[in-house]
Amino acid sequence: MLPLGIASGAGGLTGAILLLAFPGAFAAIVPILIAVALLLVAAGPRLSKSLAEHRHEAAHRSWPLITLLYATSVYGGYFGAGMGIIMIALLTIFVPDTLQRLNGLKNVLAALINGVAGLFFLAVAPVHFDIVLLIAAGSIVGGQLGARVGRRLPPPALRLLIIAVGLVAEARLMLT
Repeated sequence: MLPLGIASGAGGLTGAILLLAFPGAFAAIVPILIAVALLLVAAGPRLSKSLAEHRHEAAHRSWPLITLLYATSVYGGYFGAGMGIIMIALLTIFVPDTLQRLNGLKNVLAALINGVAGLFFLAVAPVHFDIVLLIAAGSIVGGQLGARVGRRLPPPALRLLIIAVGLVAEARLMLT
């Protein structure tokens, strides 16, 4: 968990810095990133099985995962839409564990990414606290409900739910 947490925190900070330096840079590629993530989530079990013979016990500490998680965290600190879908795709491919446990790990790492980026913005940028409070309340309620639902669903149903949410996000991004 520690290498993944360090990569997530560092990526969140990098993304926040990039947002202030280059606002709007990721907007064009967000739909592409989400589409790729959805394909990875859908293909996750097959990819994971094919990688299983090459995976060792410390796969969750591998440089490819840490590098890809850092890149995803940069995106998360910058923009964030669909970040969870990208993260769950990476974790299901590289970490041999149940989808429910990986979803929990994803939630912790996402909180770290958003927390680091949020603290950075508090320190260096003007903040609209009325909007922050609404987003925070929605995130807390959504996170609690999502965790309860995610733990109760069988892995195939959870995977389908993740894909459905991703498709809705993709459609909304394409229409705006």
